[in-house]
Amino acid sequence: MADVSTTPAGDMEAIQKLKGAYDKMRAEIGKAIVGQEQVIEQLMIAIFARGHCLLVGVPGLAKTLMIRTLAQTLSLNFSRIQFTPDLMPSDITGTEVIAEDKASGTRQLQFIKGPIFTNILLADEINRTPPKTQAALLEAMQEFQVSAGGKKHPLTPPFFVLATQNPIEQEGTYPLPEAQLDRFMFQVNVGYPTEAEELEVMKLTTSPFDAKLSPVLSGADIQQLQDVVRRVPVADHVIRYAMKLTRATRIHGKDPVPDFVRQWVSWGAGPRASQYLIIGAKARAILKGRFYVSTEDIRAVAHPVLRHRVLCNFAAEAEGVTSDKIVDKLIEVTPAAEGDAAKDPRMPKVLGPAQG
Repeated sequence: MADVSTTPAGDMEAIQKLKGAYDKMRAEIGKAIVGQEQVIEQLMIAIFARGHCLLVGVPGLAKTLMIRTLAQTLSLNFSRIQFTPDLMPSDITGTEVIAEDKASGTRQLQFIKGPIFTNILLADEINRTPPKTQAALLEAMQEFQVSAGGKKHPLTPPFFVLATQNPIEQEGTYPLPEAQLDRFMFQVNVGYPTEAEELEVMKLTTSPFDAKLSPVLSGADIQQLQDVVRRVPVADHVIRYAMKLTRATRIHGKDPVPDFVRQWVSWGAGPRASQYLIIGAKARAILKGRFYVSTEDIRAVAHPVLRHRVLCNFAAEAEGVTSDKIVDKLIEVTPAAEGDAAKDPRMPKVLGPAQG
């Protein structure tokens, strides 16, 4: 287990900076967004873990406003693309045009960059465009570059795709292919506000109040903190716990799986799910002020990591079983290994008591 005395001084300073920045960002976002604490936390975990996020919720839950507000608290470039059925791949990535050199009179192809060349890309209603256009994001999300005309054009880091989608609208929508869903680290479900939260929303949105947001972190700060997250140590038993959760979803694998998985799952999660469970748990631990990862951190990120990677079959749909319910049962039947840092009284704390 990681000890505070063996944690590099630079990392300790970065942990304190990230914890302070996290608190400031939540305070700034709270000026414009009421409630949605868990959604905001998951968005920030994805950003500091270098991941992309898909926000799913019915219309009117401030998904777009939440992403725009988050971008305002970061000193990053921000672009928004409204996905429509007639959107073309070149409308996202850019296109080549013939440009004439006035000095020599020669003509040559010049690449005009599209809106994807930014730091935070809001892909609004991503499921309203055909698969061909959706696929234009794949290379950028995985390789952080765009290929056009036989040339590779790198994106400026940090780069995030934060996409929104409405689950209840079927007319004129194109479900995202599994390959593209797998590129999103998290699928974050945005729910209805409580009565008290909705009352506060009504007061804010029907008055002249205009929240003034201040940026908290720069692009260089975010990249530095992302590197610190990667250096967080993880005990072997925590890695095995993450792998157990993932491997228990694979009905076509060689490992034994619970009966309810065979009954309700048509396809399980791949190795990328285990990777995202671990890196997401690292980011959550840092945001909580700890330089070690516990199985509780794994459980906290299990739903957003697995819910879009565990595909339910017809039997599950007929019984009203969702992937979230399957993840609930997986967590219930998968025991945490002994020696978990979160339960070990000998484990020193970094910034006060662990909050997770």
